[in-house]
Amino acid sequence: MPKRVADEIAALPEPRGPLRRPCADLSRRVRLLAPLLDHLPASSSSSSSTPLADALGAARDLLRKTRDGSKIDQAMRGDAFLDEFAGVNRQIHLALDALPYNTFHMPQEVQEQVALVHSQFQRASTRTDPPDTQLSMDLAWALTDNPSDPALLTRISHKLQLHTMADMKNESIALHNMVISTAGEPDGCVDQMSSLLKKLKDCVVTEDHANDALTTRSASIKHRSPIIPDEFRCPISLELMQDPVIVSSGQTYERACIQKWLDSGHKTCPKTQQPLSHTSLTPNFVLKSLISQWCEANGIELPKNKQNSRDKKAAKSSDYDHAGLVSLMNRLRSGNQDEQRAAAGEIRLLAKRNVNNRICIAEAGAIPLLVNLLSSSDPRTQEHAVTALLNLSIHENNKASIVDSHAIPKIVEVLKTGSMETRENAAATLFSLSVVDENKVTIGAAGAIPPLINLLCDGSPRGKKDAATAIFNLCIYQGNKVRAVKAGIVIHLMNFLVDPTGGMIDEALSLLSILAGNPEGKIVIAQSEPIPPLVEVIKTGSPRNRENAAAILWLLCSADTEQTLAAKAAGVEDALKELSETGTDRAKRKASSILELMRQANEA
Repeated sequence: MPKRVADEIAALPEPRGPLRRPCADLSRRVRLLAPLLDHLPASSSSSSSTPLADALGAARDLLRKTRDGSKIDQAMRGDAFLDEFAGVNRQIHLALDALPYNTFHMPQEVQEQVALVHSQFQRASTRTDPPDTQLSMDLAWALTDNPSDPALLTRISHKLQLHTMADMKNESIALHNMVISTAGEPDGCVDQMSSLLKKLKDCVVTEDHANDALTTRSASIKHRSPIIPDEFRCPISLELMQDPVIVSSGQTYERACIQKWLDSGHKTCPKTQQPLSHTSLTPNFVLKSLISQWCEANGIELPKNKQNSRDKKAAKSSDYDHAGLVSLMNRLRSGNQDEQRAAAGEIRLLAKRNVNNRICIAEAGAIPLLVNLLSSSDPRTQEHAVTALLNLSIHENNKASIVDSHAIPKIVEVLKTGSMETRENAAATLFSLSVVDENKVTIGAAGAIPPLINLLCDGSPRGKKDAATAIFNLCIYQGNKVRAVKAGIVIHLMNFLVDPTGGMIDEALSLLSILAGNPEGKIVIAQSEPIPPLVEVIKTGSPRNRENAAAILWLLCSADTEQTLAAKAAGVEDALKELSETGTDRAKRKASSILELMRQANEA
């Protein structure tokens, strides 16, 4: 019944988090429909399957989903959630279109109110407020590996309304439920969100400690024997979980308990009795982190796992014991695509966590198996494989193993044909491998430069920057500079300078400065009418960009007097004089050298 659903929406608590405004607007509009719902014909008011009842049900479900969902997820995927709100508003608008409410026996003021709300739903169905730009920028910075500014984390915390440890616990549970809802398949976004939550939690703990030391101490005394939350207990043993793992049904158990269940020959989920599609166990890192935080907050020390001596050694070095790693390798070797995808995804996450995992995974023989999966016909498997190799390559000793497994040609092929995220991670992998000088030659010879340039031109913002970083590092080798110039990179870099709104001016100047040191590169740059954009950067750019622009201009002017005269005619002298006094050390030298070339050109 529409009236009952509207009452359920009205009873929902005040919305919180980054989507509180669209939630509040939707809830308010539904409440304003209450007089209309009181005057619905009996056939409509008692039916649960009318368009209006369905639309209001969709609104209620979206508001509940937003209330219970992860606030970090809502901020990171703001556009997708705003689209959902627009869709629900559109559904209610269309339901009202089909409802002849102007024929109902309602007071004139109710008719006018309903018409007004109807028009509000119509506007909301075609227009949404843009996501919070500042919040998006703050999240992008906080998700990097850089140590986060406490002020930035506090700003994010306030925007997401995650102020207390209770808020953090609810957010952790929401992330945990996201992992369960995906049946344990690893996801890079969940890993990022968990990492951000840990930073926010640390920030809240610090603030609480500074502002409420006495209260915290009293609460600690009061809660010396806390009640373990049900979600932290293993469904089999009912004890606090130390090593939670997810089975194929999506349920989480203590590893030792579920392993004993499986070793006894059972092929079903103990809690749901569903048949298990496979017996692999996926570490539930989000829940493990949540349990650890809860134990820390309540002064509880987790008991040590009982393991044999071999597994004790493995446990100290990686998140998987020996048997777990063997199982992962077997799943990578299997011909089952679902098994391979899940195993590659697990390795992707494990390799990201710490150096010991990277060492143990490589020693278990994962690298050649992951290289083979680069040729998989399944896009998700391919993405997991190349990202796992990226994470493994962070450990220096693994770089040689990856190259020796003939990975570079396959990574280049993935760079050409993969999904956007796969291409981004392939570019990042090539950058990581190119840190070793001899690999720069191998990567260039494998044909990596043209697809990197393609990614530089048509990739996502992150993909463009990954491509630029990889190209820059590869071009330290002279042969790759020639390849990049012949592949037409200069014209694209000049376009970035002419149109700085693309956000790639820093990368373009860095690449042009290294290419201009090559004779062929210098010639092509000189033919691309570089003086006007370079002069503009020298006049108005950031210190680093002014330095690079001056370096490029000096290389051009030192080789061609016409370029010197063109720069002088463009009015760059005053800016060069100012740069020679206030710029970076390198910028001062280049600016002074250009001014000297101009003086010599005048005397000639």
